[in-house]
Amino acid sequence: MEQKHKSGFIAVVGRPNVGKSTLINSLIGQKIAIMSDKPQTTRNRILCILTQPDAQVVFLDTPGMHKPLHKLGEYMERTAENTLREVDAILFVVDATEKLGAGERYILEHLIATKKPVILVVNKLDLIERAQVLPIITTYTAQYEFAGVVPISAKAKLNLEELLGEVKKYLPEGPQYYPEDMVTDQPERLIAAELVREKVLELTRDEVPHAVAVDVDEMATRPTGDVYIRATIYVERDSQKGIIIGAKGSMLKQVGALARKDVRREKEHRPHQAGQHDVPFVGDAHDRAHQVRRGQPYKSDEPRLRHSRACGQRHGCHQPHTHGHERQSQTGRRGLAQR
Repeated sequence: MEQKHKSGFIAVVGRPNVGKSTLINSLIGQKIAIMSDKPQTTRNRILCILTQPDAQVVFLDTPGMHKPLHKLGEYMERTAENTLREVDAILFVVDATEKLGAGERYILEHLIATKKPVILVVNKLDLIERAQVLPIITTYTAQYEFAGVVPISAKAKLNLEELLGEVKKYLPEGPQYYPEDMVTDQPERLIAAELVREKVLELTRDEVPHAVAVDVDEMATRPTGDVYIRATIYVERDSQKGIIIGAKGSMLKQVGALARKDVRREKEHRPHQAGQHDVPFVGDAHDRAHQVRRGQPYKSDEPRLRHSRACGQRHGCHQPHTHGHERQSQTGRRGLAQR
């Protein structure tokens, strides 16, 4: 009997800093979602696509769910909640090294309201003793009736195949919505900006808050074939400008060098995708210009938050949606995916 092809959308949720982006990058096989040990690194919903012979799984990496304290938090919370209503199933990622607390209970309340299949993913298995795994699972399953439970290590890539097998159980039969070589709906400009922001967070640690933002102002191909990128890094206070620039621009140069290394790696994995810009990927760039400005912080500037979300769409970002709680027809879902 011929196996039917499956396809669907899977939300990845959890508290900030539990390893959601690391998990998605490990499943996809390359870096799409930026990673940092600072909470709330992911701000927008990021769509990542895994295509296999029997299924196409579209993962939606959401901002960490938490009670919002400012407009940035409110925006991120709305993004995460809206995603839960659009998917076929949900991965609830928890940190095996942390006890179940108010943050996890807050998320569980939202999950109960969705009435979607929820798979508990106990991450960071590599950081605990094997004997600790079962008590952690028992604690969570006493709070909620999960559709499945899979302990994993996203960083060490442990039990990821088992997790994919569990995910596929809840995918509906359907076509391949995206080209086989497409791994994300994010345009090159936005990925470049996010990679620069990731390096700022990595290098400055607690000196610069996660509210730092990056805009790619210009991205152009030079006659040599190299790509020139001019980016602006926004900080909240003038004192933070000096930290990011560094002595004689040393920190800024380091940010550029590390980001360039990542985007070069992305170019090796990422062929040209229909609907994306024809300019070569930014990994070809041999130089880049950055400037650092103080502006109204993103976390309190709702118009800029909306602008940040919309800018990707203006540069070729495709964001499929499913609306409502009922299953959409094959035709409807295909149309949404190609929008």
